Amino acid sequence: MQPIEKKFWITPLILIAIIVLLHLFAMQTAWVEDIYTAHIYPIISTALRLITRWIPFSLGDILYTLAFAWLFIKLIWFFKRKPTWRKFLFSLRNLLVKCLWIYISFLAGWGLNYYRYGIGDTLKLVPDMYSTQDLKTVTTKLLAQLNANRKLIDSLHINYADNSTTLKEAEALYDTAKSFYPFLMYHFPDVKKMMFSTVGNYSGFLGYYNPFTGEAQVNTQVPAFIIPFTACHEIGHQLGFASESEASFVGYLVEQKGHSTIFNYSTYFDLFSYANGELYSRDSAAAKQNVKLLDTLVKKDYITYRKYLNSYKNPIEPLLTLLYGNYLKAHNQPSGIESYDEVVAWIVAYYKKYGKI
Repeated sequence: MQPIEKKFWITPLILIAIIVLLHLFAMQTAWVEDIYTAHIYPIISTALRLITRWIPFSLGDILYTLAFAWLFIKLIWFFKRKPTWRKFLFSLRNLLVKCLWIYISFLAGWGLNYYRYGIGDTLKLVPDMYSTQDLKTVTTKLLAQLNANRKLIDSLHINYADNSTTLKEAEALYDTAKSFYPFLMYHFPDVKKMMFSTVGNYSGFLGYYNPFTGEAQVNTQVPAFIIPFTACHEIGHQLGFASESEASFVGYLVEQKGHSTIFNYSTYFDLFSYANGELYSRDSAAAKQNVKLLDTLVKKDYITYRKYLNSYKNPIEPLLTLLYGNYLKAHNQPSGIESYDEVVAWIVAYYKKYGKI
């Protein structure tokens, strides 16, 4: 076998060096916040949305599909040719180079936002440890809002709009919220329905942000009352709030200023679920009592949501959840998949500071 030339590894080593430099930059949180998030990322994200918003379908879904198809075809082609050890090394090297380029694009195009100060620095809000009593108080407030908005939907005979209209309404809420929170300025909105929502159902994804195309994707096959808050959450990611808990908290802030009963209910449905789930781990009796106090129509919606989740249970979903949890841990969210629950800390901090929910 002929020896591999030294230059064979030059490109991978250069790319690895770039990744190391990006991570060293990420360790300087102030640099990330003041240089990347404040000045570089807005240009990148706005430019991406300016390009993709005119495409009526999800470009990101298409790109991911093509990438998986390409990888599958390459693997078949590779093994059909009875590869030699040298060809195997060349293929491995080329695949490594592609993966490194993708990771660099991810970090430079959005991923560095995981290392910013975030919304706590912007709002001077600190999500400290909170007592069980604090949690009970906030959960009770969320429960009241949840019931009130559900009753309002019923009494006013408010119907859920079609999915496209709901996504447009989410964009409009951000347009309203920017008057109160200038950092939520949302130029060239681009929120789309996932093309392969069924895949999202089986993988457990309600939506996702595509850092390579700048699109916010929403699974529109979920129950209608889940979609509004999911859309607001994904737009939060678009605006550079990479943390799952912060994206949810941003969605809450936007909902507060929008005065939309449908979006209010969707938001409180999500937040109460997290808060009461946390309360259950501390005081199960209090959490169970909260469930008893839910309005009959809210209970009906919970049954609908539970049926939806159960209908798509499969052996692969827990693995995907584990992988995504490890991804979050690798990107400055040590709680992994449980980081979604941490929105409760933001709500408690907000309540302590402003005395309202």
